[in-house]
Amino acid sequence: MAIVKGTVISAALVCALAYAVDSISVRVRSRHPTATSPYETVTTTRVLAIPEKNNKVEYQIDAQNPEQTVTCVHALFPHDAHAPCWYLKGNIDRPIPMLILPITQLD
Repeated sequence: MAIVKGTVISAALVCALAYAVDSISVRVRSRHPTATSPYETVTTTRVLAIPEKNNKVEYQIDAQNPEQTVTCVHALFPHDAHAPCWYLKGNIDRPIPMLILPITQLD
C-alpha cells in the first residue's frame, strides 16, 4: 500500500512541476514580443452536422457565422482560458453537432 501511495504522490508532483514549468515558459514568452509568441490565432469554417431521418447527417456551413477565429497557446497545458494549439488544431475542423428536439405543445 505504501508503494501505491508513494507512486501517486510522485506522479502528482511530476504533473504539478510540469504545469509550473509550462506556465513560466508561457509567461516569459508572452512578455517579450518576438517571433516565439506563445499565442496563435486559428481561423476555420464552422460546419454544422444536422441529423436527418434514417441515421443520416447533413453537413452545412453555418449561415449566421461562417468563420470562427480561436486563439490557442503553444504549450503542453491550457493557459489563460486558451486551449493548447496541439489539441485545437486536431479538433477545430470537427463539425458542430446539432440536436433537434421535438416541439411539444403545452395544454
